[in-house]
Amino acid sequence: MTIPVERETDLKLGFDEEALIRRVCEAALDAEKCPYEAEVDVLLTDDGSIRIINKEERGIDRATDVLSFPALELPAPGDFSRVEEDPMLFHPETGELLLGDMVISLDKVRQQAAEYGHGEERELAFLTAHSMYHLMGYDHEEENGRLEMEAKQEALLQSLGITRD
Repeated sequence: MTIPVERETDLKLGFDEEALIRRVCEAALDAEKCPYEAEVDVLLTDDGSIRIINKEERGIDRATDVLSFPALELPAPGDFSRVEEDPMLFHPETGELLLGDMVISLDKVRQQAAEYGHGEERELAFLTAHSMYHLMGYDHEEENGRLEMEAKQEALLQSLGITRD
């Protein structure tokens, strides 16, 4: 799996953020039984930059914790059965499935970890898992989708031993 991580902030959280992101991304793909190696591009940024991206891409003029930009539309969440029909969904050199992009505000990671009373590792892992499920077609617009997505995120973090403690 290829996970290029770009940084647009000097904020460091005191642990290997990239290793944690890779671990969560790989585990999410395994949990969904994705039959392909995949590429996910990650941008670690601050509240100012994510606010600009959120305004440009979604028309919402405020900072947010994570943004997800799926590169493909699956027939159903986690259903990779038809992606081979479109060769443009695969990286021409590596053959990896181009899953999409995620943008994470490290300012929000720090703020929300303090607000929710858990560690910054847990918050970054949660936001990464949340984004990965969006990239795999899940959403939380409807109550059933929200409950399913929350259950998957929590199960994934539990399986990795990343708890709220």
